Amino acid sequence: MTILRSITTFAPRKQQHLSETIQIQQHNTMNTTKKIASALISVFDKNGLEPIVKALHQNNVTIYSTGGTETFIKDLGIPVVAVEDITAFPEILGGRVKTLHPKIFGGILNRQDHAGDVEQMKEFNIPQIDLVIVDLYPFEKTVASGAGEQDIIEKIDIGGISLIRAAAKNFKDTVIVPSVEQYAPFLNFYTENNGATTLENRKLLASRAFNVSSHYDSAIFNYFNQVFEEPVLKISEQNGNVLRYGENPHQKGFFYGDFDKMFSKVHGKELSYNNLLDVDAAVNLMNEFKNDNPTFAILKHNNACGLATRNTMKDAYLDALAGDPTSAFGGVLIANGKIDVATANEINQLFCEVVIAPAYDQEAIDILEEKKNRIILIQNEVALPQTTVRTCLNGVLVQDKDNVTDSKDHLKTVTTAVPTAEEIEDLLFASKICKHTKSNTIVFAKNKQLCASGTGQTSRVDALRHAIEKATSFEFDLTGAVMASDAFFPFPDCVEIANKAGITAVIQPGGSIKDELSINYCNDNNMAMVFTGIRHFKH
Repeated sequence: MTILRSITTFAPRKQQHLSETIQIQQHNTMNTTKKIASALISVFDKNGLEPIVKALHQNNVTIYSTGGTETFIKDLGIPVVAVEDITAFPEILGGRVKTLHPKIFGGILNRQDHAGDVEQMKEFNIPQIDLVIVDLYPFEKTVASGAGEQDIIEKIDIGGISLIRAAAKNFKDTVIVPSVEQYAPFLNFYTENNGATTLENRKLLASRAFNVSSHYDSAIFNYFNQVFEEPVLKISEQNGNVLRYGENPHQKGFFYGDFDKMFSKVHGKELSYNNLLDVDAAVNLMNEFKNDNPTFAILKHNNACGLATRNTMKDAYLDALAGDPTSAFGGVLIANGKIDVATANEINQLFCEVVIAPAYDQEAIDILEEKKNRIILIQNEVALPQTTVRTCLNGVLVQDKDNVTDSKDHLKTVTTAVPTAEEIEDLLFASKICKHTKSNTIVFAKNKQLCASGTGQTSRVDALRHAIEKATSFEFDLTGAVMASDAFFPFPDCVEIANKAGITAVIQPGGSIKDELSINYCNDNNMAMVFTGIRHFKH
């Protein structure tokens, strides 16, 4: 996909109008101009095809076609030559073999300035094919539909992909329209140029054709390689957006993905690179609470600075805000349920960048829209990737997503003191937050409210002290609160500091060779501690 720096909006980018690019290139290409005299059309999706066929007919273009496409053209009352009339060979194997024949591929691949090719075209009575229009079987859509393997296999296009590659390879002489997304741009270009093409036009279309073919092949490979039987990474994204900039104004930024499938943006400015990272962090965090009572979270720099679960969304928001009202300024807000008018009125008093929820009362949207730049997103149910990918050194790191959420079944009480039912709920609540907070981290929670966290520190003791300092500054009473750690304690210093701050129960993965030191301290000071056996580092 070609990236154009001039695009700065955040609507997923449609294919650029071909004529805009092509017109720039016309001044020095007149000597390579070619008229289209013949076309092969074999497509799956016929939406938008009719005006192209009519335009070709008006320009006296000979049209060749197959199967359903041939019938479609005939029904328009337009002459069409069946491919089997050229090849003297019918479609076979239930339509699996239609165009795979030397007379078709010879017509596409011949070099018109090559004497040997010209002679063989005459010798074997091969018709010239100047234009190829193809739309491949919808392999990705079939996979996404949950179809069975046999249906999916039948949607692996063979003839179409071969036609695309052949025409694109021979762009010097052949025009390729490789997908339904290119129908309208091609028609605009074709009519504006009176049926003529330049070498640059054809090369541009060839580039887009190889984009289609490479993406298609990557999708097929990834279907067969779902469990990483081969240590091979193939990523192909068709939807790309140029952002205003990256993390900082001097950095370029891009987003590849289908944002509109995941969110309906109802208001606000365009999302930035940093907004997108925060939205991603917010969505992944709130997925841990999507089936819970009304829950609200506020994030800043990918970490939760406030989170609470309550009986109403308004109370959940207010108690999330109380966790760190200073950091909440300019943050990203997310709810696990509908945002009502009462909640919207409270949110409207805060400057925030983004608000995310699965639904809103219309009046709540009206209130939130009072701030013209505030981004309001309705989150749709979309399956998220099950792997994480990031560049590293001169390569790429890939791992399974951390899909383990600590539950009661994971807990092993290792102290004499046993956590109460209320403490267990808070421990699991804190653990969910801890999992989505940068390491090293410590999280304090009480009554299903985030009291404070120490995030991204170089030592666990520093993270703990940072959390205590934050809780104290916002006047939280940590007496009876619980503590979550994303990794084990190699020494008893953390549980000792936490105990003195009022913490009564601790959740951690365990696994240190010196676990007994922390366990013994807890036993001596009537603290409860549970191990999960699962570490949740987040670097």
